Amino acid sequence: MNKHEFVGKTREEAIALALDELKAQEKDLIIQEEEQKGGLFKSKKVILEVVKRSEVIDFIKESVLNLTKAMGVNANIEVKVRDDVLNIVLYSDNNNILIGKNGRTIDALSLIIKQMIQNEVGESFRFNLDVAEYKLKQQKRLENLVKRTAREVAKTKIDAKLDPMNSYERRIVHNILNDDKYVYTESEGEEPNRYVVIKCRENK
Repeated sequence: MNKHEFVGKTREEAIALALDELKAQEKDLIIQEEEQKGGLFKSKKVILEVVKRSEVIDFIKESVLNLTKAMGVNANIEVKVRDDVLNIVLYSDNNNILIGKNGRTIDALSLIIKQMIQNEVGESFRFNLDVAEYKLKQQKRLENLVKRTAREVAKTKIDAKLDPMNSYERRIVHNILNDDKYVYTESEGEEPNRYVVIKCRENK
């Protein structure tokens, strides 16, 4: 991906130069700032390193396909941007290899790509990686389980401990019940066995 450098007396001036030259809006750019202090006879200046988000997306797509190819799997890729989040879904003739046990291979691929982006642009980039909508289907099953368990907790007034989950799954559980009038959630335990407990509000 191409990295562009822009220099201005202020951040605003440097950004204006970047927007004009790259013909882009600020939301479409990843901007890293390095402020240079002025010396005795030098005025202060701001240096920006700028990368287009579209190029980061292309980098992610290329990296994902290179990784799957290295695993001996030929995959097709589907990319959509929803709510400013990049969603990538892979389809192949051997989805089980790409998914891994309990989705661990997907998580490992995501972690590798995130680290590659961090090394390239100096900051994180939000995206979701899935294989044949495995994670989407898992999320729907989890939502059904959580809602059913929450109703049971509200009815019996007995707290329910869910199975250990990764941080992504725990966040889904918390979000589902965040505004529930009858129950609330708390994460307990230590990684990698951290879990969510659904608790009755009346027991507080």
